[in-house]
Amino acid sequence: MTTVLPGPDTLLRRTLGDRRIALVAWRLLVLQNADPGVAAGLAEFSTYRAHPWRRVEHTMESGHRLFFSDREGLRREIARLERAHRRIKGTDDQGRSFTALDPAVRVWVLVTLYESMTAMGELSGAPLDHAQRDQLYAEFRSVCAEFALPAELFPATAADVPAYVERTIRERLEYTAAAHDLLFQMLRQAPAPRRLGRLRPAWPLMRPVIARMLTALTLADLPPSFRERFGLRRSRSAAGLSWVLHHGMRHLMAQLPERLRYGTPGVPRPADPRAAGAPQGHGDTTPAGRVPRPCRSGRRSPRRARVEAFFRQVLDQTGDGYLTAPDLQAMAHNVCWHLELDERREAEVYAGFDTWWQHIRESMDTDGDGRVSRGEFTTAMLAGIDRDPEYLHKGLHAALRALFRAADTDGSGSLGADEYRVLFGGSRIHPAELNHGFRQLDADGDGQITEEEFLDAFTEYFTAHADTAAGAQLLGRP
Repeated sequence: MTTVLPGPDTLLRRTLGDRRIALVAWRLLVLQNADPGVAAGLAEFSTYRAHPWRRVEHTMESGHRLFFSDREGLRREIARLERAHRRIKGTDDQGRSFTALDPAVRVWVLVTLYESMTAMGELSGAPLDHAQRDQLYAEFRSVCAEFALPAELFPATAADVPAYVERTIRERLEYTAAAHDLLFQMLRQAPAPRRLGRLRPAWPLMRPVIARMLTALTLADLPPSFRERFGLRRSRSAAGLSWVLHHGMRHLMAQLPERLRYGTPGVPRPADPRAAGAPQGHGDTTPAGRVPRPCRSGRRSPRRARVEAFFRQVLDQTGDGYLTAPDLQAMAHNVCWHLELDERREAEVYAGFDTWWQHIRESMDTDGDGRVSRGEFTTAMLAGIDRDPEYLHKGLHAALRALFRAADTDGSGSLGADEYRVLFGGSRIHPAELNHGFRQLDADGDGQITEEEFLDAFTEYFTAHADTAAGAQLLGRP
């Protein structure tokens, strides 16, 4: 029997679209990441430490696609998530195996979203009544049914959800490093969100204040059993802050017109990139974050500075100071997310980046510890380029060819300006700089970048001794 998905004006979509949902978002993340399976995958594969805002943005976009799409869009997003999660598996620091496809873990992640929607009402002093909870849960479960997870793992009714949450907290959850980071560390170290615009210079002053407030709010809003089990204290000031924010926002939102009270989430980009029209950047702009601008130094050569910057800003996706297989997988994931590739083309991208990682590991891991430090990478890259003209061809070029072919959405064998902007564009890069970079790479001036011009530009980025070389200007003037 086919379930009926929630329509545009249903309780589920109105609740998720309510801007007050942001007040319980951090609480939701803490509950989800206290699951040891989620935390293990996050520790091994996630880029949330180095790129927290990109991670948040991807999570929000995925949620919009799941709960605000038609059935085709919903199924497409579920398939994309399953392909990505299939690669997230291993053994945690206690020797326990984990996989992101564990049905119990996936059910917990989903149910905590429903629980957070109900918590939003309770914390604001306007809880949903029994009939509303039943309606909300039925609409929520109609979406969850598309995941084809065992029905017995879900609470049978809305009335069963509180007991399920309490049982999971007491029997399964742990005070993981990821939960601790979210509560006490992540925001205190996070880079400035790109949406701050002209306020970015003030971020170092704003960050500690925002971090303290968010920690206090989250501690106040977490279920009492969670705080009790892990010895987390809710102060009187935190409880007061929570009351003021939740009740105040409820009364404020009630006075606003619906266009301001509710977001208008939807699938941010069409499924087929060819239908996208003028590209709009988002997230961390490129498959690897962004290609860094050349770094000048009076003592170091521009080439060494570029290679070091490339490691720090692009390759080290997990932010731990080392390059490992998950870093390259994260880069491939961002390519696939950004371009919304189908399964075949997605596999080609992952294969290209895997080839690059194997070459990095074999040629740069001098101490054999399975990871590559910045020093190892820089020294080996420069020595390899100088020693072997085919050095980049053996690793980097495999990933670049996969990247180029993924971005070539019309199959023409070249990248036009629009395709180039989709690949490299973003709000942090002025369109004029992108246009300049495109012209620099377009060696013959025909308005198209061929695959060889693309490879030559990246090769020059690593090999050129002067910052004025075209390849050093991939994203604009140095």
